[in-house]
Amino acid sequence: MKKNILYTITPKDLAGHLFEVTLTVAAPDPAGQVFSLPAWIPGSYMIREFARNIVQIHAESQGDAIALRKVDKHTWQAASCAGPLTLRYEVYAWDLSVRAAHLDQTHGFFNGTSVFLRAEGQEDVPHVVDIRRPDDEACGSWRVATALPELKAKRYGFGTYVAADYDELIDHPVEMGNFALTTFKAHGVPHDIVITGRVPNLDIKRLADDLKKVCETQIALFEPETRRAPMRRYVFMTLAVGDGYGGLEHRASTALICSRSDLPVIGKKEMTDGYRTYLGLCSHEYFHTWNVKRIKPDVFAPYDLRVENYTTLLWLFEGFTSYYDDLVLVRSGLIDEKDYFKLLAKTINGVLRGSGRSKQSVAQSSFDAWVKYYRQDENAPNAIVSYYTKGSLVGLALDLTIRSQTKGKKSLDDVMRALWERFGRDFYEISAESGRGISEAEVEALFDEITGLSLKRTLRRFVHGTEDLPLAKLLSPFGVALAGSRKEARPSLGARITKDGNDSKLANVYEGGAAHRAGLSAGDVLVAIDGLRVTAGNVDILLNRLNIGDTVTIHAFRRDELLCVEAVLAADDAPQMNLTAEMKPAAAARLRAGWLGRF
Repeated sequence: MKKNILYTITPKDLAGHLFEVTLTVAAPDPAGQVFSLPAWIPGSYMIREFARNIVQIHAESQGDAIALRKVDKHTWQAASCAGPLTLRYEVYAWDLSVRAAHLDQTHGFFNGTSVFLRAEGQEDVPHVVDIRRPDDEACGSWRVATALPELKAKRYGFGTYVAADYDELIDHPVEMGNFALTTFKAHGVPHDIVITGRVPNLDIKRLADDLKKVCETQIALFEPETRRAPMRRYVFMTLAVGDGYGGLEHRASTALICSRSDLPVIGKKEMTDGYRTYLGLCSHEYFHTWNVKRIKPDVFAPYDLRVENYTTLLWLFEGFTSYYDDLVLVRSGLIDEKDYFKLLAKTINGVLRGSGRSKQSVAQSSFDAWVKYYRQDENAPNAIVSYYTKGSLVGLALDLTIRSQTKGKKSLDDVMRALWERFGRDFYEISAESGRGISEAEVEALFDEITGLSLKRTLRRFVHGTEDLPLAKLLSPFGVALAGSRKEARPSLGARITKDGNDSKLANVYEGGAAHRAGLSAGDVLVAIDGLRVTAGNVDILLNRLNIGDTVTIHAFRRDELLCVEAVLAADDAPQMNLTAEMKPAAAARLRAGWLGRF
């Protein structure tokens, strides 16, 4: 019988950003135990080569050094020994993101994929980790936040934690430091809120009250009868910084980064844009608790963390999650219908902005996430479409189609519940049916079965086609008008311009725009327009004094060479779609209430 895999992790050098990790295998493989570190982290579809951050590593057994051979970029093999075999290694942790590890004098954070080597062949036994306090007096008040079950540790304390297997171990990020903490219950399940970073006058009570509404709405969506959450405890871990945004889902927690200005302030009850955005991010990552952490594409069951795992279904797992994140805010009463329509219009306008939507379907975007979406370059708006934003509009279009054609009797909610019941609810349970993901063909069949409609052709057109979705037509039966409203047309270069010090740099040049036709490229630094100097803050001022159709002389630097081109200014043709509720018959009001009403 195999014994537990044992780890210790210690913040060894705060200023040097080094974690020290030990891994002990009681009964190593007689042929030579193999160890490996994941190359990517689930939820972020890019090969990140976490092993590059291992600074030094060695092996020993019963006081004797054991030879350790590196097999490839993230794999090592120890020489044969009777055991126990212990690896000792250091991990450089200076990635201030939700994906890897970060350590300094203010806090420590890590995902298991960045720090815990896998003992190959022994992944299925319990994995115990001893999280140790830094040897620094300044860290005497530090605490630990994680959803890992405690073994010999008090909750929020340093000590030992346990996971049932390696997959569970690496699916529970850990935050350590001084943090604000509160707990609420959503349908009886404890949910912790952990905020690291300086946030003056943080209204953590309001945050708890609002997240409770989000969580209970989502739990009720998937389990309308039992109101049973899929976890015993959940942790929202947020690092508040000067300027930041991001999140990564896990089976019983989420790691988030936000701007501290986005968090609510004591005594100020307005719903700011920043706070609404933060709540939407929390809603998005929490929805993943069901959709992608338990309901998975077949190629993710199980993950192969050594190489890319290709799927055409990210439009469902990320796109539908993006559709529901803001929808849950209006259903839970945190925002009103008008605000939701503004958010929806912003998404529609963003998708329509890039010509890449006419060249790549959301299915293709899903498959190419590894090499295109997560490795975007300056030409991305002209070449790709986001399976997040376009995928969310596919979710909207399908939801509206189902509700309209069934007169409100069925919806996308029913499809999501069916996915949960058949593929997600028992995913981590020990049974013959556990751990199975869903294929694209099964997705198509499920839509027809659950709705009673014939949706295969529609689904394929939305998912595999590149035409714009017929959202205006689909929204009309709900008493919602979608129409373009242009502000006064202004002359434009047809480019996204960013500040670079005191310079204005072309970040993206849109296909067919004035800059493109004139021969300018992304990366060019504007110097002058019609002989007037361009600075970081005056491009719009200079352009607004000109007219659509004017020919202007533009000087720009490409690298260290000066260019002079003639450009014909065009109208800024960026779409500005708006959604407005109309006075419609009672049938439309009922459909809209079923779609947006309290869940």
